[in-house]
Amino acid sequence: MSRSIVRQSKFRHVFGQGVKAEQGYDDIRVSKVTWDSSFCAVNPKFLAVIVESSGGGAFLVLPLSKAGRVDKNYPLVIGHSGPVLDIDWCPHNDNILASGSEDCSAMVWQIPDQSLSRPLSEPIVVLEGHSKRVGIVSWHPTARNILLTAGSDNLIIIWNVGTGEPLVSMDDHPDLIYNVCWNYNGSLFCTTCKDRRLRVCDPRKREVVAERLAPHEGVRPMRAMFTKDGNIFTTGFTRMSQRELGLWDPTNFEEPIALLELDTSNGVLLPYYDPDANMVYLCGKGDSSIRYFEITEEPPYVHYLNTFSSKEPQRGMGFMPKRGSDLFQDDLYPDTAGPEPAMEPEEWMEGRDDDPILVSMRQGYTPPKSRELKVAKKNILDSRPSTRRSMSTCDAKSLPPQALEMLLEELQNLKSTVLSQERRICDLENKLSQYTNGTA
Repeated sequence: MSRSIVRQSKFRHVFGQGVKAEQGYDDIRVSKVTWDSSFCAVNPKFLAVIVESSGGGAFLVLPLSKAGRVDKNYPLVIGHSGPVLDIDWCPHNDNILASGSEDCSAMVWQIPDQSLSRPLSEPIVVLEGHSKRVGIVSWHPTARNILLTAGSDNLIIIWNVGTGEPLVSMDDHPDLIYNVCWNYNGSLFCTTCKDRRLRVCDPRKREVVAERLAPHEGVRPMRAMFTKDGNIFTTGFTRMSQRELGLWDPTNFEEPIALLELDTSNGVLLPYYDPDANMVYLCGKGDSSIRYFEITEEPPYVHYLNTFSSKEPQRGMGFMPKRGSDLFQDDLYPDTAGPEPAMEPEEWMEGRDDDPILVSMRQGYTPPKSRELKVAKKNILDSRPSTRRSMSTCDAKSLPPQALEMLLEELQNLKSTVLSQERRICDLENKLSQYTNGTA
């Protein structure tokens, strides 16, 4: 009677292979900002990299069709007044990219299909709602024009970039937010925070629906992401500073599904997830390797597959949507998320949830038609009843004498109140100046 020793998996022999020198990019001055983001984003059309820049923040956008040495004078995207911290391509429009910066704003950009011929400084929309730097930007996976931003003010804001308006604001985090990840259909998102808690949030209810204290016992930064079946994959550190990965059921945070120690290193492990194959790729800044794992329903649930090693340490990482690949094999490349959104922002806000619309990879990558993102900001005056007129537009002669006298008296009282408040402010400023100068 024979018994199989090796676990059966169609991904057991997966391996990585670096591209040839002429297929890569040279002379890119990657940003040296001390922020644990990937500094890189890629989609089927473009590669975007946050770069060093004087006089504000900038990033580089390069067509995938044109590799090689990058000219030092190549035009940059330069709209931010502070260093750029995070960038993310829109999953539903390959020409739209969002960026977050130390200047407390997020911006959304329309990248032309052709290479930039001059610096791009005008975003199509500026999202201003944070009081401190914006370190995380993340698009909704299935709803059109929905963007999440998280800042060092511990605030999470969800925007409709089609109108430039905030839809949801959540202030449930008492400390710095390390990362945010939507689940497969965008009904929930999970976060990790400096207070060592892993949280699951329902944005439309504006509440935390589940949380776990210290999924990893170390105090170093953690990362978390949803898997397709609703579990949460985490990376972090043990109490002895060993890097560790975990798999959790958010409906029962008491015990992990799996917990695995990896190695001893200072770099934070950044996970990238392929929902079609249920595989996780682990990268780390300063590492020279990428490890692959497969998540299954069989113990030990997280299975090591292989490691890709290179000679150079990693400065940034990006994960291209699989719809941009020309490879195909029936059992390895099932249908994957396509560029069409499953719903509109209004439908998502009303409670609708839809999985991504899938496309076949059998015919290879077909570039979708370039679409311009049109921002239609609402006029707040439009929401007022049309039959109501402001008092300033009324004819004073049509008012009764008593009503006019009352309005004039109220106006005089308001002027007196403003003057008294101005005097009080001046007194307080003088006292503050005396305390500051030590003369009080």
